[in-house]
Amino acid sequence: MQTSPNIVAVPAPVRLLMRPLPLLPLRLMLERLVSGLIRRRPGLFLRLDHHAEKVFLIDPTDLPFVFRLKPDPEHPSVEPLRRERAGAWDGRIAGPLGALMGMIHGTFDGDALFFSRDIIIEGDTEAVLALRNALDDAEIDLMEEAAIAFGPFRPAIEPFLRNVTPVAARITGLPLSRSDENEVFT
Repeated sequence: MQTSPNIVAVPAPVRLLMRPLPLLPLRLMLERLVSGLIRRRPGLFLRLDHHAEKVFLIDPTDLPFVFRLKPDPEHPSVEPLRRERAGAWDGRIAGPLGALMGMIHGTFDGDALFFSRDIIIEGDTEAVLALRNALDDAEIDLMEEAAIAFGPFRPAIEPFLRNVTPVAARITGLPLSRSDENEVFT
C-alpha cells in the first residue's frame, strides 16, 4: 500500500520487535479505555443504529496485530488480535497506524485517505461510514482518554502525557493527540 509522504508508517524493525510482545496488557488497557469512553459518551455507538451489531476490523497494516471492534452500546469491546486470528468481520479499515490515528484525531480527512488509497475499506461500507461519522462527531483524543483510564492515577499521569506527547509526536511523526499543535488536554 502506497502512503502519502506526510503519513508515517511504523518502521519494519519496530514491527519485528513488537511481534513477540504479549497482547494482554494492551487488551486490558483497551478494555479500561473503552469502558470509560462509553461511560462519558453513552451515545457514541448508539448513533450506529443497526450497524452497532457489526464487527469491525481495524487493521494497522504496519503493526503485527489488528483490533476487532464490537460497538454494541451495551457491551462495546476493542480486542487486539494477531492478524491470523482476526476471525470474521463485517467491515475492515486498513492502513498505516499514522493514517488511522490521524483519522481519529481529525488530522486527516477519511475521504481523502480513501481516495488516495492510504486506507482501504472492505466489507459493509455503509457500516464503516457510520462508524467513521460517529467517531468524527465524538472528537476523541486517545491520549486524553488514556490519561482518564488511569483513574485515580490520572493527576500523576496527565502532566507526564502533556509534556511527552508533543515531543513523541514530533519524533515519530504520528498524530498522537487531537489538536492543531499536538498539545493534549486543551
